[in-house]
Amino acid sequence: MDLKNLSSAVGQIAEEKGIKPEQVLGAIESAIAAAYKKEYRKRSEFIRAKFNLKTGEIKFLQIKFVVDPSEVRVIEETTDQGDESHSTRQSTSKENEPHYGRGDEQTVLPRYNPDRHIFIKEAQAFKSGAKSGDELEFPLEVREDFGRIAAQAAKQVILQSIREAERASIKEEFADKEGEIVSGVVQRFERGNVYVDLGRAVGVMFHNESVPGEHYRVSQRLRFYVLAVQDDPKRPGIILSRSHPKFVTKLFELEVPEIPDGVVEIKQITREPGSRTKIAVFSNQEGVDPVGSAVGQRGTRVMAVTNELGNEKIDVVEWSEDSEKYVANALSPAKVKLVEILPRREARVLVTEDQLSLAIGKGGQNVRLAAKLTGWKIDVRSQSRPEEVQEGGVAAVPEDDVPETEEKIALEETTETTETTETIETEKKQKNKKEKQKEDKEKPDSKT
Repeated sequence: MDLKNLSSAVGQIAEEKGIKPEQVLGAIESAIAAAYKKEYRKRSEFIRAKFNLKTGEIKFLQIKFVVDPSEVRVIEETTDQGDESHSTRQSTSKENEPHYGRGDEQTVLPRYNPDRHIFIKEAQAFKSGAKSGDELEFPLEVREDFGRIAAQAAKQVILQSIREAERASIKEEFADKEGEIVSGVVQRFERGNVYVDLGRAVGVMFHNESVPGEHYRVSQRLRFYVLAVQDDPKRPGIILSRSHPKFVTKLFELEVPEIPDGVVEIKQITREPGSRTKIAVFSNQEGVDPVGSAVGQRGTRVMAVTNELGNEKIDVVEWSEDSEKYVANALSPAKVKLVEILPRREARVLVTEDQLSLAIGKGGQNVRLAAKLTGWKIDVRSQSRPEEVQEGGVAAVPEDDVPETEEKIALEETTETTETTETIETEKKQKNKKEKQKEDKEKPDSKT
């Protein structure tokens, strides 16, 4: 055996697949053991091969597991003749099978196999102190000549073992990148899905995770947000996205060093992919302008994010604990004159006539995003016509997007109380109505 070339091949495969050389050697040992078992041993036996890469020596071992008689069921084989006696023996053995567990959850103990198992008393003759669960190794005759079928089986074992090791290595590598940004090259398109070459692995961006209006081409390098890393051998397990709001958050973290440092914090973000994004930032340090830090000098930082998103508009606003101020900021770039806070987490916003269309946005987009960002229902009206409801100027927040605040909890409690009161009043009315009908029936007829 050419040990030099074998060692070189093991190292080369390990480097190409990104796995350890020990894993490649383990795959070779498993393959040789499979070929040996196929050619010379029984199917029920457990065979292990040990290969020494330095000397080229190979050993074959039969492995037996030490078991306690109470842990297995022993079925005695008899030589009875006739179908009737055979069926009787079979049914009797099933009746005598030991079980453990409770009720319907009884489990049949594993069957004793002399090719794989050895009782404790017998095992202690080979190894003192042997106990249940130990493995005993019994040397076998060394063979080097294998048939074509055994060699083919060995080849399949090697390929499968290396494939599994590579998949596990890729999963381990990308598991740390879940929720992060990766760079990849567009490889191909299939049924609306985009397959991306990430180096050692291939990721997939499903149709609903792509940005509407964005066109991709083969060999184009882009950034992607790692949405999930799944263990699925039939398809790429790395799910990518460019439409997720956190994709924008991570892009800002790359461009704005104050965010990873904790000086500036992204409080809220809402996005309509391919069109517009609103992001609320807050400064944890006095003297630091959160909006200025995110936008950058002459808008360089926000421009870098915009270019990556295909010129998607980004509004950076300042987050505030003051609801009136936060709602006013969220409607940026429009200038708000007055914010009226109403019950049930609603806000009426008044702007000048020339700022009305800017505050509402095209198709009500600006007020809609502001409502999602703040968690408030916003009603934008003209300062000169406060009684008139504007078309597209009212935006409510979906229940899933409403943040868990004291106001939301209080609103839910108020709603529940109101519903309970209404139910009680309805029940009282129905009860009074039934009693009146009963009294009318019991009254004697005036004609009689």
